[in-house]
Amino acid sequence: MAAINTTLVFTVLCLFIVSEIGMPMVEAQVQRPDCVPKCESRCSKSWKPKMCLKTCIACCNTCEGCVPPGPTANKEVCPCYAQYKKGRCP
Repeated sequence: MAAINTTLVFTVLCLFIVSEIGMPMVEAQVQRPDCVPKCESRCSKSWKPKMCLKTCIACCNTCEGCVPPGPTANKEVCPCYAQYKKGRCP
């Protein structure tokens, strides 16, 4: 019984760590190298920068590299970005 409890705790801990740091395979699938610096700028003032960066990179890849300039607003510059997943792009 102790072995099952230990395995369960270890599994939950591993899942928590993976959710916090993100899966390296997903990070490695970034197709557009220009998305990272654009999104770093976009997410520089976010209260959740890791989550903002992941979402922004996904939007950037989907919208052919278009990311609105600056850390806030300006979504009208990139209509695809503004409409992607109904406003879920930062």
